[in-house]
Amino acid sequence: MTSATNGAPSASAADLAPPPEASLSHGSLADLLPSHFTTEITAWLAEDTPSFDYGGFVVGSAPRTAQLLCKSAGVLAGIPFFDEVFRQLECTVEWHHDEGSYLDPAQSGGKIKVATVTGPTRKLLLGERVALNTLARCSGVATKSKKMLDLVRGAGYTGVLAGTRKTTPGFRLVEKYGMLVGGIDGHRHDLSSMIMLKDNHIWAKGSITNAVKAARAVGGFALKIEVEVQTEADADEAIAAGADVVMLDNFDGDGLKVAARSLKDRWRGKKQVLLESSGGLTEANVKEYINNDIDIISTSAVHQGVPHVDFSLKIDH
Repeated sequence: MTSATNGAPSASAADLAPPPEASLSHGSLADLLPSHFTTEITAWLAEDTPSFDYGGFVVGSAPRTAQLLCKSAGVLAGIPFFDEVFRQLECTVEWHHDEGSYLDPAQSGGKIKVATVTGPTRKLLLGERVALNTLARCSGVATKSKKMLDLVRGAGYTGVLAGTRKTTPGFRLVEKYGMLVGGIDGHRHDLSSMIMLKDNHIWAKGSITNAVKAARAVGGFALKIEVEVQTEADADEAIAAGADVVMLDNFDGDGLKVAARSLKDRWRGKKQVLLESSGGLTEANVKEYINNDIDIISTSAVHQGVPHVDFSLKIDH
């Protein structure tokens, strides 16, 4: 454990927000996907071929096989989306590697055969780009998530590493799924899954206390309330008002450690609350913020602007 960490992990972190790394061991993450995710893929296919399939006319519908090749290192993620693309196109997919596997083509001559896809030639090509783009993006998010998780664990952090809601419109399921495959927490998935009160909510309502009371009136016992604060005094007001999670937003590393320690000491035995750190955290600076008085570290760096894993689909010839 590095000198950047201090204190033992709090009971609230252990009880309310356990680290998610074991999620893959409890079952298939594909079982999380709602039934309507298939309609999103139908829409992606329709967007890619809105009228005639001219290339499909060229190649025809004779049955062929194609190999999915991985050409850059990363975590394999997004199998359910890839499968569904080709299921809708009457093709079958046989996987040679499990989801969550780390693939390194440099150790295998520059390419790894990841899956074999079989079906009518034109339908293999109809699904190619949609399937590859989705797999590449999801795998990129999973790879970045795992890398960041390994970094904070190596620095002694025992709390939760989470993504954010700064996802791509229309592609949220894919990106949140990639976070889970990478071993981190997906945080809230949408505006309905937790009540987060940010500066605009507080300014509009007049005070943190007023905003929390209004949120509790409609959220009831089933929804957590999180409040974004800029000062330790605001954090105290949020906790006193009944917030379940307090986000210490845009604190510097030293200020975060002082505030987190002070808040934990002051409220221990009085209120159970989770402390979250967020705001501009990246691989380059996250170690400055690591301390185990913070229950959750959230960052958009695991899904915004991340490199994709390079895949290609090649028809056997």
